[in-house]
Amino acid sequence: MASDNFIDHLKLCCRSGAGGPGAAHFRREKFIPKGGPDGGDGGKGGSIILRGNEQLWTLLHLRYRKHVIADNGMPGEGNRRSGLSGEDIILEVPLGTIAKDSETGEVKLEITEHGEEKVLTPGGRGGLGNDHFKTSTNQAPRYAQPGEPGIEEWVALELKLLADVGLVGQPNAGKSTLLSSISEAKPKIADYPFTTLVPNLGVVPYRDHRSFVMADIPGIIEGASEGKGIGLRFLRHIERNSALLFMVPVDADDINLEYQLLLNELEKYNPELLDKDRILAVTKADMMDEEMLVDLAKTIHIPIDWMFISSATGKGTEQLKDKLWKLLNK
Repeated sequence: MASDNFIDHLKLCCRSGAGGPGAAHFRREKFIPKGGPDGGDGGKGGSIILRGNEQLWTLLHLRYRKHVIADNGMPGEGNRRSGLSGEDIILEVPLGTIAKDSETGEVKLEITEHGEEKVLTPGGRGGLGNDHFKTSTNQAPRYAQPGEPGIEEWVALELKLLADVGLVGQPNAGKSTLLSSISEAKPKIADYPFTTLVPNLGVVPYRDHRSFVMADIPGIIEGASEGKGIGLRFLRHIERNSALLFMVPVDADDINLEYQLLLNELEKYNPELLDKDRILAVTKADMMDEEMLVDLAKTIHIPIDWMFISSATGKGTEQLKDKLWKLLNK
């Protein structure tokens, strides 16, 4: 998907509908000149609701919809008739969408399941008609309750992709190549840094018709947590991943140092990411023969499970899927 079609953050001006006023009405019929209060309630104002849709994976469809305005409720009427409620507006969003207050950054809600609906901006309640205010001492109240006003607010929608495994590595570490070799995803691949400009999702088939979802995000460089490169914008996409697959190429100057660099950037961005299960894949193993790999293995001192793989030849990819599946289902 083209980079300008991947929208994972936007702001909307949401205005819910005001509640309709209650009616101050009295029953008037032939032979009943003083029938008492019978004013109906005002209708509820329309709300703005978010609904999860598993068929969506970007906020692109909302890109040009800057204002979302729901209808007001209608006034109550005589004979205790309630006014019509304002129609709700339902915005469909991809799973993993978070709504925040645009000013304070406070999280209002998040959508994680298909068909899940949550009220983003509630409509105002309708006012009560004068029928509700009659008492033994006030049998003809001439007042009714006004409807509640609607709410107008700027809301930020953020998407955090939902995936089982997130790929973490510097540009050109082979993340996109691995994703394309073990799934049906077709990310852009080239021999230069920052080929991947937007996250890519791929469904990885496993034994007995099982599968898991893998997410490839743009490469992380040193200083990404402070805004260098393009990794910062997409680091949030690995916050929801169940497990992380670190990837370092076999021709790196120092595999131990590069792994630590990636770990440091994740810790600076969000220390909770270090609590996730992780595996290290040393990629592009086809560049060395077995003897060289044995010598290289002696220099790797990393306290997690790691292995050599080659997406080009398929070396180690099946074993890697076994390890990932075990992590995801332990």
